[in-house]
Amino acid sequence: MPIHIIHPFAMAALLVLTAATFSLFGFIVGIWANGWEQIQIFPALVLTPLTFLGGAFYSLDILPPPWRTLSLFNPIVYLISSFRWSFYQSTDVSIGVSVGFTLGFFTIGAGIVAWIFKTGYRLKT
Repeated sequence: MPIHIIHPFAMAALLVLTAATFSLFGFIVGIWANGWEQIQIFPALVLTPLTFLGGAFYSLDILPPPWRTLSLFNPIVYLISSFRWSFYQSTDVSIGVSVGFTLGFFTIGAGIVAWIFKTGYRLKT
């Protein structure tokens, strides 16, 4: 099945931005965790449910209005929506809002990592 990417450069930029954002949050979880067991808490109990409830497998348009509104509080919705736009030029949320939220998540992660390096939180013994 041929795949046509309508906005390939935007998709590549969104891919890099999303990867960098998840890397920052992975660094934060890695610093926070005391062992391998605690590292698994974030993907198992936070990331996986948010992904399943974030519209990866369905459009938010099919949800009743209260559930659609509740889904808009899920940060994964904005990541998925921006990728969907780059492939199909259709989204559940506008592309500007999706990119804005993704940049916001990146900024929050970068700020926390900068604070960790500045204060040496859990880096120094």
